[in-house]
Amino acid sequence: MGPTRDPLANLTSPDAFWWAVGIEDTFITAPWPATGRTLDEYELTGHYQRWEADLDLIASLGVRHVRYGIPWHRIQPEPGRWDWALADGPLERLLDHGIEPIVDLVHYGLPAWLDGAYLAPDFPQRMADYAGRVAARYRGRIRLYTPLNEPRVTAWYCGKLGWWPPYRRGWRGFVAVMEQVCRGICLSMEALRAVDARIVPMHVDATDLYVSADPGLADEVARRQNIVFLALDLVAGRVDADHPLRAWLADNGLGDDALAWFQAHAGALPAIGMNLYPMFTRKVLSRDARGLRIRMPYASAGLITDLGRLYHQRYGCPLWISETASVGAVRRRRAWLDDSLAAVRGLRAEGVPLVGYTWWPLFALVTWGYRQGSKAPADYLRQMGLWDLDRGLNRVPTPLVDAYRTLVAGGSDAVGTLATIGSEQEIST
Repeated sequence: MGPTRDPLANLTSPDAFWWAVGIEDTFITAPWPATGRTLDEYELTGHYQRWEADLDLIASLGVRHVRYGIPWHRIQPEPGRWDWALADGPLERLLDHGIEPIVDLVHYGLPAWLDGAYLAPDFPQRMADYAGRVAARYRGRIRLYTPLNEPRVTAWYCGKLGWWPPYRRGWRGFVAVMEQVCRGICLSMEALRAVDARIVPMHVDATDLYVSADPGLADEVARRQNIVFLALDLVAGRVDADHPLRAWLADNGLGDDALAWFQAHAGALPAIGMNLYPMFTRKVLSRDARGLRIRMPYASAGLITDLGRLYHQRYGCPLWISETASVGAVRRRRAWLDDSLAAVRGLRAEGVPLVGYTWWPLFALVTWGYRQGSKAPADYLRQMGLWDLDRGLNRVPTPLVDAYRTLVAGGSDAVGTLATIGSEQEIST
């Protein structure tokens, strides 16, 4: 088993840089009513059967960190029963490779027995209990955890669109799910740190950049951009009477008692992971006869520059790109790799503490539309990885593998030394 390193060192050193990868680990355990299908990416891509070989592929890149999700729904198949096989095997193998896992505790899906999903009254306590048990099992060996991946997207699909449990629709549903999700994050951070005070929560959320050419939509652009930051603001206890979303939150059911709870349970933001993609992250707002319209044109890497500055100005803590990739032909993916890293270099030269980069996913994923569809899983493959998947789910290397391996070998030299780290950027321990 590899030695445990100080996880703070690579957040505070201007010369250090985290190169990482991750395997798509979306888990939606509830069947879609019309198809009966669930969505378990590890099952659909064959990772449950091939995890040893997949983790060896990760090790072959030379990375020292990996974002890796463990499936709560399989680890705790019943309220009082725990089965650690699907956590122990992969995490131990990563440690044996000398790779520091950043463990995704919750990546959308919950155990099917949790009635009401995120709106179950005891969800926050259930999540905290799970987090504490994981931390205790790997005490002293694993100290980096993402309590819940993409809380805003979770609230969107579960509370606004009604596609995932608990199937709420509208902004009140969004706010209700967001409140519960963030309570779970806060209590889980407390549970993690109660087990080991050296544990570092690595918060990760999907980020969007809202723009519009219509001056009349300026207020809506600002509101949407503030919603992008809402989960982090709640977890950190930053939502108060002066917060730009305070009136909107009150109108949608988040009262003063809830805000007081978050301020009492405020957690640190040691580092913030930004999940961003050129095909999803830039949101262009406009109006037509049908109302508000949102387009997602393929973006340039300038969105990394803009978002890095926004997050730095707002939070002043180390940032890392926790997911990024392009989709389609290898040349398009390679162009995004080159362009996105050029943006990273520019931000570091400005002194923005962008300390890591994660290509996600390692290999192709199965699109979320599979759950509502009727075709074979191979018909829903989206090639975004360093490796492609063929219809037999074989891992097929692309030229991106060698390109990424070369970057990893270059360490921080591949992105340049961080210009300065001011006191406001120092990590909170």
